[in-house]
Amino acid sequence: MIRVRGLTKRFGATTVLDGIDLDIADGERVVVIGPSGTGKSTLLRCLNFLDRPDAGSIEVGDVRVDAAKAGRRDILALRRATAFVFQNYALFANMTAQENIMEALVTVQGRSRAEAGRIARDVLAETGLADKAGSYPAALSGGQQQRVGIGRAMAIGAELMLFDEPTSALDPEWVGEVLDLMRRVAEQRQTMLIVTHEMQFAREIADRVLFMEGGRIVEDGPPDRVLDAPEDPRLRQFLRRVS
Repeated sequence: MIRVRGLTKRFGATTVLDGIDLDIADGERVVVIGPSGTGKSTLLRCLNFLDRPDAGSIEVGDVRVDAAKAGRRDILALRRATAFVFQNYALFANMTAQENIMEALVTVQGRSRAEAGRIARDVLAETGLADKAGSYPAALSGGQQQRVGIGRAMAIGAELMLFDEPTSALDPEWVGEVLDLMRRVAEQRQTMLIVTHEMQFAREIADRVLFMEGGRIVEDGPPDRVLDAPEDPRLRQFLRRVS
């Protein structure tokens, strides 16, 4: 379902992604781990064209985008096929929880406001936030804001959901509720690519774990092998630091 070939991204003289090749099957949950600065978040941002890759191609379902030739229509099609959950929530401060979920449904998918409102209310109920529909982000806890962010991604009905360290900005007391919601999403066999430092969560939820180092995927396999019997010495060193 997801096919990435030769994905490359440079910032100035620094190569952040160095020719990434990646396949993800329909319904597969893939977790990306690795030290800071190894290109994990950039990989997700390039898959959604929040950062434009310098080279390579991305296929999500029937959508294929070549980095060298991608135009506005191509990028919009890719964004309709993907949904992004940010580590810092990225909610609109001047919109209520319901309006934040509605926004992409109206502006990207072209749905009516009435239909978008119905979908948003259903999603808020599913995330346990039905009573917060009229609340603005400033009145919500960090965990509630991130659940709205996940709800926004759920509402789009995207083929691929991208999670960029969704618990890293949370106080410890809110981490559990966000991970619980992600588990419920995963149980629906939603295709997910998740960057996280939560190793136990990775072990529970992942079909595969990828370890990135130096802008490359250097180890890829089921969680019990990657996390319990790592082959690459850089991965063994990383796991000692985070365990």
